[in-house]
Amino acid sequence: MEVSVERIHGMFQRMLLMRAFDEHAGDARRANLLRGSVHEYIGQEAIAAGVCAALHDRDYLSSYHRGHGHCIAKGADPTAMMLELYGKAGGVCGGKGGSMHVADFSLGILGANGVVADGVTIAVGAAQAVRLLGEDRIVVAFFGDGALNRGPMLEALNWARVYDLPVLFVCEDNGYSDRTRTVSVTGGPGIVARSEAFGIRTQSVDGNDLIAVAHAAAKLVAEVRAGRGPLFLHATTYRWRGHLALDKGLYRDPAELEGHQANDPIERVVAWLGAHGVTTRTIDADRREAVAQIEAAVAAAQAAPLPDAQALFTDVQDLGAPAWP
Repeated sequence: MEVSVERIHGMFQRMLLMRAFDEHAGDARRANLLRGSVHEYIGQEAIAAGVCAALHDRDYLSSYHRGHGHCIAKGADPTAMMLELYGKAGGVCGGKGGSMHVADFSLGILGANGVVADGVTIAVGAAQAVRLLGEDRIVVAFFGDGALNRGPMLEALNWARVYDLPVLFVCEDNGYSDRTRTVSVTGGPGIVARSEAFGIRTQSVDGNDLIAVAHAAAKLVAEVRAGRGPLFLHATTYRWRGHLALDKGLYRDPAELEGHQANDPIERVVAWLGAHGVTTRTIDADRREAVAQIEAAVAAAQAAPLPDAQALFTDVQDLGAPAWP
C-alpha cells in the first residue's frame, strides 16, 4: 500500500465518524431512546478503516453484532444508519432492522448478524456465488474472537479452503467473548493455529495501529483478488465499552481498561499525522466535523416519521410453499 498523508487522513476521518456515531448510539440506548441491543465499536476503529480502505465498492462485506464501524468504513450513509437505529422511515433497512441488522446491498454490505459466526457463513456463501458467477469481486468477513469457538465458524473456514474461495477472514480479537475472557474458554494454542489448521495462511497485526492494519489488509486483499485466497487477518484490539450498551463492564479491572485507552487507535493516528505535517487546527476541525455530522444525523432521525404500517407486508418472502409430511 502506498502510504500518503492524504490517504491516512481520509481513514482517520472515517475513524472519527465511527467513534462519534457509536458514542451517540450507546448513550441513546442507555437513555432508552433506542430499542433493542446496541454494541459499541469504540476502541476498534482502526481495523474497519484499514481493511475497508483496500476494498472496492463492488466487494462484499459481512459483519457481526458490533458492526456500525464496518458499515461507515465501507461508505454507508451515517444518517440512513441513524434513522435505522431509531426505527424510522428512510433508515438503510427501512427502519426494520435496528442496530444489529444494518445492511446496504448497493455498497456490498451484506449486513450485520446477531448470531455469533453466522455472518461468516453468509460471507462464504457470497464468495461461493462470486466464484460460480465468475465475478470480479472479493468478500471480507468481520467477526470477533468469540466466533472461533462456534461450529458455523469452523464449517465456514473448511468450506472456504476446500473450494479456495475469494474471502478474507478478519478476526477482531478484543480478548472477550461477551463477558468472558476468550482465552479461558478456548482450547489449543489459539486463534492463529486454529485458522492455519484448515490450511489458511494467517497474518497477525496490531489492530490499534491504523498504518499496520492498512498495510496488511492491502497485501492480503490483493492476494485474495489474485485468486490466492482464502486468507485470514488476526487483529488484536480492545473494546472500551461493555459487550453491549447496558453492560457496565464490571467484570474488568479498571486499570486494564485505562491501560488500553492509553493505546487509543485514534490518538495514535493523530500523532502520526502530526509528525507528517497535519496541523492541530486541522485535526480539531476534523473532530468537530465528525460530531456535527452525527448530530445532524440524530436530529434527522428524531424528526423522521415511523415507517408506514404497510411496510409490515414488504420484504416478506412469499415464494414457494411449505412442505408438510
